[in-house]
Amino acid sequence: MAQPAPPKPNRSTLLAVEDTEFLLRDEMRASRFGMEYLKAELALRDWGVRSTVVVFGSARVQSPEDAQRTLRATRQPEARRLAQERLAFAEHYDKARAFARIVSLRGGALAESGAARDNVIATGGGPGIMEAANRGAADVGAPSIGFNITLPHEQAPNDFSTPALTFRFHYFAMRKMHLAMRANALAVFPGGFGTFDELFELLTLVQSRKASPLPIVLFGRAYWTEVVNFEAMARHGMIAKADLDLFEVVDEPEEGWAALVRRGLRAHTPPAQAPEPPPKRRARR
Repeated sequence: MAQPAPPKPNRSTLLAVEDTEFLLRDEMRASRFGMEYLKAELALRDWGVRSTVVVFGSARVQSPEDAQRTLRATRQPEARRLAQERLAFAEHYDKARAFARIVSLRGGALAESGAARDNVIATGGGPGIMEAANRGAADVGAPSIGFNITLPHEQAPNDFSTPALTFRFHYFAMRKMHLAMRANALAVFPGGFGTFDELFELLTLVQSRKASPLPIVLFGRAYWTEVVNFEAMARHGMIAKADLDLFEVVDEPEEGWAALVRRGLRAHTPPAQAPEPPPKRRARR
């Protein structure tokens, strides 16, 4: 005779951490917010990440190889025009990758002997410019961070951020907080609404002194000159003229690094090993 199935345990007997229905209640939002903060915070501490250089930019910018493949496979006139535009923007992928290599080599991400890691590349963890920056860090064996976000059209993490430092957030606010709270500097490549949102939020924090001053560079003079007239904002009195000094527009990776250092970024390149001191002479008796 078949034995009856054992009764299912009442949800009230579950540990709180086992009860997903309880954890997902509206009243638990503050706790979930805190857990999103701590999960990334503790992992970054375990890796000794003390500071970051944050790289923003469009998820739609392709690598030159991918852009070439897209163009070759495209036939319709409008789609081909867009593919040619993407190919022209592919240079920013290479520049973001080269910039991340420079930062990772000179900034202190390659910490040794348990030292703190400084100026670690941090991105939104997705494709495009974010992938390029994480890839540049990986090129030189440095760790990099990917702060990914759950979106309706799922954004998968790119293949180049360090797996143990690739996080997934539900709350945009917590993701932005982690992007900002360790930032020693900000580098922004051409992008759309998301890039502008992140750029102007950090500019506002610095302008309003809710955040400490930090070096900010915008890559791509032609793009930023065309799409945003910062000088007109100052001329109309919407921002102070001094606010134009909160950032600098550059084109090349080395130019961007030099601008960050000139604006106060402290490089943490390990010093050369000091020579061993000469043996002490014995005192004469």
